[in-house]
Amino acid sequence: MVAFIAPIALLLGIARAPAVYPLTSTSGIELKGTATLAPAVYQGKWSVVMNEDLDPDSGDRAVIGGADFRNGTIDFDVAGLRTENAPAAARGFVGIAFRGNPDMERYENFYLRMTNGRAPSQELRNHAIQYCSPPDYTWDVLRKKRPGKYEAHTDLELGAWTHVRVWVQGTEAKFYVGNMSNPALVVHELLRGDTHGKVALWVAGYTRAYFSHLTIRAS
Repeated sequence: MVAFIAPIALLLGIARAPAVYPLTSTSGIELKGTATLAPAVYQGKWSVVMNEDLDPDSGDRAVIGGADFRNGTIDFDVAGLRTENAPAAARGFVGIAFRGNPDMERYENFYLRMTNGRAPSQELRNHAIQYCSPPDYTWDVLRKKRPGKYEAHTDLELGAWTHVRVWVQGTEAKFYVGNMSNPALVVHELLRGDTHGKVALWVAGYTRAYFSHLTIRAS
């Protein structure tokens, strides 16, 4: 009986270990865009900090070397702030890019708008989290075509460490923020289809973001 346990476990994927990236250094991470990346300690936690003090047309990506993701979960901790020279309209855009193509120009994207979570405007609160799929399906394209389908509200505190979990299976994804047991946003049809690819930390205009404890579990 014992001789059959290991092969069966491997067949079912039980023995597959998660890939853990502590994000205490920039080793093995490739930048795409105009942001900078450096090791940092923020609120007592070792991390890497991405700083984007401009407003490029697309988000900046810090590509995790060797990661190839199709199905499973991606967990990480992030703390996002606006930079010192950020205009009033800047939101503190922080998130994750996944299933990216080889040059990381096409990918699935989930991100937080850090200032929106507790904004006095209900309209802004309803845009606290976002799914999109650049470059064809950016947030503005999706909001115009299917308003409310790809974004939602969740509680966010500017500058506070926040845990994010992305669950993906085939063309479906669920996005969890904080310690919630139910997802804040569900997407039933990922816009790049059932594919696989690279994983990257992600920020956009006038944002400083600290990332720590990235874990990728394949299923």
